[in-house]
Amino acid sequence: MSAAPTLMIAGCGDVGGRLAQRMDQAGWRVFGLRRNVAALPAGIQPVAGDLYQAQCPEQWPSEPLDYLVYAAAATAHDEAGYREAYVDGLRHVLAWLAAHGQRPRRVLFVSSSGVYAQDGGVWIDETSPAEAEGYSGRIMREAENLLLGSDLPGTLVRLTGIYGPGREWLINQVRMGYRVVSEPPLYGNRIHTDDAAGLLAFLLQADRRGVALDDCYIGVDDEPAALHEVVGWLRERLGVSHWAEESTVRRSGSKRCSNARARALGWAPQYPSYREGYAAILSADQSSERPV
Repeated sequence: MSAAPTLMIAGCGDVGGRLAQRMDQAGWRVFGLRRNVAALPAGIQPVAGDLYQAQCPEQWPSEPLDYLVYAAAATAHDEAGYREAYVDGLRHVLAWLAAHGQRPRRVLFVSSSGVYAQDGGVWIDETSPAEAEGYSGRIMREAENLLLGSDLPGTLVRLTGIYGPGREWLINQVRMGYRVVSEPPLYGNRIHTDDAAGLLAFLLQADRRGVALDDCYIGVDDEPAALHEVVGWLRERLGVSHWAEESTVRRSGSKRCSNARARALGWAPQYPSYREGYAAILSADQSSERPV
């Protein structure tokens, strides 16, 4: 194994790009696969490729890869789009590894807490049944099982609702008077995009040190919160006083995810709750709006 670990990030977009920067700064040799390699962070080895195509990208490295992170994001939010991005894409990457005789020490698959169907505000962890009935959860489970059924060591990282710079949907909704029901509370789970990348980096570095990883971790902050509480906090910070005429009912379930397993390994989020995370976004937004 080389002194500088080699890492391939297949699907090097927002979270993948932030991970790439962290690992590059840590001295790793990082390859980033995406269609538009011009959008890769500086210092990342470009691999122009399409995960949806079975043909291996010409720039796929021939050298050994110590780690691979599969961090694709569906471009079409329907059943066919999810299958292409998560099942077919992962199958292609596993085939490209085999074709080059590459056996990473571990493959991390960026999954979603959408695999859980629990409701009613119950707490869940990695041992809870993952039996989502919607197509997105079902297909994600199929992709997870594809990795776990391969001959490579694999770890699933089930990220919860990712927010951060460029992911400001809720802030924009609140500005328009977003109204949500408070009874029963609709619990949601969040992780700042920097913390999502930070958890992936933490797991890679732990494995590199010889720490035994579990086959699954939930990526979530310390404080799952009721949606009406988050909206109320944002309304106050944004100075919003009006309400939309109708309540908006969130489609997803109401559950609270635990990060106890990742924390037991030594990881801690930089933004422990929505308050710190959204405060950082709002502060950055205000700074960008100030006249120069």
